[in-house]
Amino acid sequence: MNNVIVSQAISFVLHVLLQVLLARNLALFDVGYCFPYLAFLLLLPFETGRLQLLGLGFGLGFLVDVFYDTGGLHAAASVLVAFVRPYVVEQVVVPNGGYDNGMRPWASVMGWPWFITYAGLLTGIHHLSLFLAEAASLQLLGFTLLKALASTLFTLTVVAAFQSIFYRD
Repeated sequence: MNNVIVSQAISFVLHVLLQVLLARNLALFDVGYCFPYLAFLLLLPFETGRLQLLGLGFGLGFLVDVFYDTGGLHAAASVLVAFVRPYVVEQVVVPNGGYDNGMRPWASVMGWPWFITYAGLLTGIHHLSLFLAEAASLQLLGFTLLKALASTLFTLTVVAAFQSIFYRD
């Protein structure tokens, strides 16, 4: 139990540092932005409790907000992902045989099609809510949707690359 907590704490810190030190300056044509910190929430074990998810989502988003000076936008989007994640896992992307105890939401465990669907859906929800809240208006809805789509694809590509390198079963 202690090893799990320590490894999750290290992962939390590494994801925040990756976001703040490296990904902060990554942008594709001022339209697509990379938010790999979201991978921390995506890769938490299936058994993670809902309250834990919400607390970790808030803490993660709050830390990113502190460094980005975005006034709670990342915290709100991360809490939304933490809130929706159990529903997505239990209702939307359930494999045919269900989940076994101890299974992890990794591509090497669940398969790439499952992972891309799962991570793509939650990343899209995160980015759409983040950019809509940032815009605070529907005047630039087309550009906001473009930013959300481009950022989702960019973030998903980076998270998938990290999956294939670091998260092997």
